[in-house]
Amino acid sequence: MSRNDEGEFELILGNRQLMSVFFIVVILLGVFFAMGYIVGRNSSPVGAPEVASRGSDAKPVDADTPSSSREKAANKETVAADVPKEAEPPKETAAQQGPATKPAPPPEPAHAPAKPTRAAVSDQPESGRTYLQLSAIDHDKAEIMVELLRKKKFSAIAAEIPEKPGVFRVLVGPISEADVSKTRVALQDASFPGKEAVRRTF
Repeated sequence: MSRNDEGEFELILGNRQLMSVFFIVVILLGVFFAMGYIVGRNSSPVGAPEVASRGSDAKPVDADTPSSSREKAANKETVAADVPKEAEPPKETAAQQGPATKPAPPPEPAHAPAKPTRAAVSDQPESGRTYLQLSAIDHDKAEIMVELLRKKKFSAIAAEIPEKPGVFRVLVGPISEADVSKTRVALQDASFPGKEAVRRTF
């Protein structure tokens, strides 16, 4: 310990003094922790174990004793004896019953839902619009081909040729003049005769 010019004292601590102060602080904290633990343990409620032990030794209140069961049985017998039996209704003879009622007819079964019909593929081309004709075949084959084209995302119809009843043109469109070559390539890539398709304007 040294004194400076202003009269104040300066305390210089070495490593040993610092270590000793640290250990003293740790020991004091341990003592306070132990005291708090002991006080908290002593102040914990004791009622729960006692209630549990009493509950295990206690006898059920609702249990019937032999005497009470006998009394209940006797009371039931007296009540049953006092209640008069209901008079049975007289049985009607066949003549009084009248004509036997016919059973109701079973309900008619609901109509079965109609089977989904094939989407209409027959149509007429729009006037003044351009189409690509892939083939001219009968109605059933034209329907099949139009359905395949529609599955491939092409706009297709089957139009009957007025001059040849029963023969249908398979047409893709309507399309613009600028998209004719592009549609041909798309049809060819989808395994349809795009190159051989005939351009028609109706």
